[in-house]
Amino acid sequence: RVDVKDGSGCPGRTSRGTADNAGLPDAMAPFGCGAKDPATHLRNIFNRMGFDDEGIVALSGAHTLGRAFQERSGVVENGYGDAKASSYTKSGCPVRHDGKAGVGMAGGKAWTPNWLTFDNSYFQFLKRSKDDNLLWLPTDAALHEDPQFKVYFDRFADSKEAFFEAYSKAHTKLSELGSKFEPAEGFSLPASKL
Repeated sequence: RVDVKDGSGCPGRTSRGTADNAGLPDAMAPFGCGAKDPATHLRNIFNRMGFDDEGIVALSGAHTLGRAFQERSGVVENGYGDAKASSYTKSGCPVRHDGKAGVGMAGGKAWTPNWLTFDNSYFQFLKRSKDDNLLWLPTDAALHEDPQFKVYFDRFADSKEAFFEAYSKAHTKLSELGSKFEPAEGFSLPASKL
C-alpha cells in the first residue's frame, strides 16, 4: 500500500467490529460479530469486504493447505512436534507433491490428508469416511450445510478447475482490498522481464 508508511496507519485488532481478531472469522461460537450460527458469521465477515457466497466458499478452500496448532489458534489439541501430531502431520508423512520426505515443522492437525498440495480435496469432505485425524470446524461444516453455500461446495468438489478459477478471483480481490495503486491504471512488464 502506498498510503501507509508505518504501523500507525494499520487497522487495530478490533477495527472491524469483530472482537479481538481484526476481522478474521472465528472457527466456532461464540462469534465476535454476534452471529448465532457459522454461516451467518462467515457472511458477516466476508460480505462487508464485498464477497458473495461463491467467494466465501472459494476462500475457505484454502484450507486444503496447512494445519491448525494448539499453540496458535487453540482450536485443536494437536500441537508442535511429532508427539502432538495427527497421523497426517508427523515428520515422516508422505504429503509432499513430489513424494519426498519432509514436511517442515511436524505437528498440528490438517483439513486434508495431503495438506501440502493445493487442490480441491478440502471439498471432498462429504465423500470421505469420518476421519478423526482430520480437522473440520463448524465454519467448515456450514459450507455444506447451508443451502446457498452448498451449491458452490458441491461444484468445487466436482471440479478442481471450477475451484481454481473461483479461488484465483477471490484471492486476488482479498489481496487487493484497501490497496491504492500508483499509477491507478496499473502497469505491465514486458514479457522479456518476466
